[in-house]
Amino acid sequence: MSQFFKSYRIGQIVPSSNTTMETEIPAMLAARQLVRPERFTFHSSRMRMKHVRKEELAAMDKESDRCALELSDARVDVLGYACLVAIMSMGLGYHRESQARLRGVTQSNDADAPVVSSAGALVDALKVMGAKKIAIVCPYMKPLTELVVDYIRNEGFEVVDYCALEIPDNLEVGRHDPAKLPEIVSRLNTQDVDVIVLSACVQMPSLPSVSAVEAITGKPVVTAAIATTYAMLKALNLEAVVPGAGALLSGKY
Repeated sequence: MSQFFKSYRIGQIVPSSNTTMETEIPAMLAARQLVRPERFTFHSSRMRMKHVRKEELAAMDKESDRCALELSDARVDVLGYACLVAIMSMGLGYHRESQARLRGVTQSNDADAPVVSSAGALVDALKVMGAKKIAIVCPYMKPLTELVVDYIRNEGFEVVDYCALEIPDNLEVGRHDPAKLPEIVSRLNTQDVDVIVLSACVQMPSLPSVSAVEAITGKPVVTAAIATTYAMLKALNLEAVVPGAGALLSGKY
């Protein structure tokens, strides 16, 4: 006799040029399905953005309300805003305003669903992990990287060191080889940090290197995609456990 497993609909608000968020989050939740009974389907709506520039990010963010409305038509169980730098470039603390507004959109469509953002999820994850000092890897140009660093510092963390890979084209960010990340981290000052943010970007692939960087450095590692997965599972009142996805999803938190 077949066993029934409850299924959840995962909605993602995705930049049009993003090719990673729809692979890494499904990969993590597929891995979770091997150890937990819940099942997931994935549904996306896209906002136009090709180059990671402040003006393009601001124009893209204006489309997020439309995306939330479209996803609420599908009665998704949780929505994730899958662009960290778009939120952080809109002003300090903006993730709170964005999440509240987008949830209001779902409520106005009689399809109330919690909304998480990769920006807010990363901030919250660092708090959950008890981090005070962190090191960060970003794919962005240096001015946008500095905006991200300032945003995170404003949330109460000390950014000990960071790396800006300065990749302006979002498709190229998605093509960055995650196997290069351990060597990139080796150039950062991680001696006294509590947590390493291996990718402060949901477009830069990082999942295959998380366990390796944790093993090499002896430090907990998190990424924007891992943090978003954790936030989604918590919003669904599910156990935040995913094999091979780093400390945050180990079950410790």
